[in-house]
Amino acid sequence: MPHLLIGTAGHVDHGKTRLIEALTGIDCDRWQEEKDRGITIDLGFAHLEEGDLQIGVVDVPGHARFLHNALAGLGGIRLVLLVVAADEGVKPQTREHLEICRLLEIPEAVVALTKTDLVDRDLLALARDEVRRFLAEGPYAAAPLLEVSTATGGGVQALRDLLVERSRDLAVDGEDRRPPRLPIDRAFHIRGRGTVVTGTLLGGRVRAGMDLEWGPHGGITRIRSIQVHSADREHADAGERVALQLAGVSPQEMERGVQLFEPGTLEPTTHLTARLALLKSVPGAVEGWIDVAVHQFTREVPARLRPLRENLQPGADAIVEIRAHRPLLAVRGDHLIIRRPSPASTLGGGRVLDPFWRRRRGARLDRALDVLDDDGAVYAFWIHDAGAAGRTTGELAHRLGTRTAEVETEIEALAASGQVIGMGQGARRRWITPATEADVRRRAQTVLTAHFRTHRLSTGLSKAEAAERILGDRARQLADEYFSRLAAQGVLVDRGDAIDLPDRQDPLTRDESTLAREIRLRFEEAGLAPPSPSDLWRELPAKPQIVEGLIGYLLQRGRLVRLPGGLILAARAVQQMREDLVTSRLETLTVADFKQRYQLSRKWAIPLLEYLDSTGTTRRRGDVREIVRGR
Repeated sequence: MPHLLIGTAGHVDHGKTRLIEALTGIDCDRWQEEKDRGITIDLGFAHLEEGDLQIGVVDVPGHARFLHNALAGLGGIRLVLLVVAADEGVKPQTREHLEICRLLEIPEAVVALTKTDLVDRDLLALARDEVRRFLAEGPYAAAPLLEVSTATGGGVQALRDLLVERSRDLAVDGEDRRPPRLPIDRAFHIRGRGTVVTGTLLGGRVRAGMDLEWGPHGGITRIRSIQVHSADREHADAGERVALQLAGVSPQEMERGVQLFEPGTLEPTTHLTARLALLKSVPGAVEGWIDVAVHQFTREVPARLRPLRENLQPGADAIVEIRAHRPLLAVRGDHLIIRRPSPASTLGGGRVLDPFWRRRRGARLDRALDVLDDDGAVYAFWIHDAGAAGRTTGELAHRLGTRTAEVETEIEALAASGQVIGMGQGARRRWITPATEADVRRRAQTVLTAHFRTHRLSTGLSKAEAAERILGDRARQLADEYFSRLAAQGVLVDRGDAIDLPDRQDPLTRDESTLAREIRLRFEEAGLAPPSPSDLWRELPAKPQIVEGLIGYLLQRGRLVRLPGGLILAARAVQQMREDLVTSRLETLTVADFKQRYQLSRKWAIPLLEYLDSTGTTRRRGDVREIVRGR
């Protein structure tokens, strides 16, 4: 069914609510206080249907004190009905409401000149001319203007016919491909039904039985039933006014400003950027940080705002940084209205560019500001900005308010043109840019060169340490992929648990080679009763640190073996013992058997058995070791 949402705008007491009642037969004033005072305080809702066309109507309060309520109802509106009383003409809230409609980029407007029964022909002509001059410089200069009177009924049917005609041209029909997203504007309890919320569905389709997440800080709820304009429905589509009966939540949790959304598609943020247009009526430029109120759909949060590149002049636009004091659920493209909290006034509005902004300086800031407006370039920028850790398509989807599959299509196109590189496979696949890989390549060369300059006898830098020093904590999970790519590019050599520089020569001098051979021979001749490092320091003609360095060198080369606890043996001695066990007729042995067979103290027996367990020569079963053969 094609559907559209219309919203009213205009000054207090210009007849918006009575006009909606004349058009739809529904009184939008729900509170007794509204009826007693004769003004709208909170949002009101009505609807009308014409054939297969469904039109929802949001009536907003016109009084300046309740503008925050009016802003909560303007999300999702495609056609604004601007109401101006003929006996008063254009007033302050007329101007402010229309500026807000322009900032929200509502596509079309229809003007209703009301209370025409209260003025003569001359005053009516003056009012009409004033409205035309008022609209002349903005996007609604060509908006049709109709004269109506709810007291006499004059012009009401013609206005209704025009609204239906324009609604048919603007109506949405069919399922929206975005994930479901519903900013809540009302929540209440109905006896026998539980918690019910209402709002305008911004994206996707909701169905009875569907699970939705709620936030910024919430959980999961289930849709028990759906109504659209008081009629039960199995589903509702983007652009429709919906009432959802929810399970497992209270009306207090579902306050105005909470959003319902497809689980996992949105994340809260407090730091974002937007392109903000400042109203011409603002008395001065915005320079540095200022306190503001940010209105996003039905949510209002206090925040601080500043222009990022230059001062923001009245009537101009610029990219601004926003730090919200409470979290928002925002995506790129969301509309924002920015107001000054005291004295209360509208400063301007715009669209979110980056909902997860982080601070930058100098050239990095300039680069960011140059691409944030460009939909084609922002994907690669966000990926490059993540550094070596890269981004998943899911992380990009959170910024864009879309599904991962939609992002994957764009990213695959970037990959095909060489602008991004895939790392890993499946759901854990992350994307980096060629520039990021080049940075990692340079860091790897620098780190390895510095390591071998300091640790000349080292045969390699452990992968764990290399990942920390080259990639950092966030990218450590991609270490194997990076090292594999860098090895293929000839930047490094993969030595199993360590990496090395290619074509690196044996670092030992002639004297060091002689000394290393002597150390190895002493360990091999001693068998399972090797010398301690302190014995070697005393007996060999070299400084202790050199002997220690050469022992480390022999350990890395596999000529010596370090047992649990730090004891060191010749690799040949351990191998001979392993071969003896495997070729013996023994099936099992105890610690005592092992000590007796090889004449070992407990100090050496336990670490040796643990080493044999770890290498698969023996298998521990309680206090007994089984000898493993067939390896």
